Amino acid sequence: MPIVVRLDVELAQRKLAVGDFAERVGLSPANVAVLKNGRAKAIRFSTLEAICRELDCQPGDLLEWVPDGQEPD
Repeated sequence: MPIVVRLDVELAQRKLAVGDFAERVGLSPANVAVLKNGRAKAIRFSTLEAICRELDCQPGDLLEWVPDGQEPD
């Protein structure tokens, strides 16, 4: 998949547990896990906004485009 979600990296850097983060953002822990593990097929802008607000980051900090056949950084 050419879009890589870096939510796991951002949560690890901030030492945030998925459950705590999910509660703060207003998502279920299962939905955060889907995003974190790169299994999501889509994300609502309102969800992306809530995540960026909570993590004080930009969407580009969470999402990376990787050409087919290349490994993500």
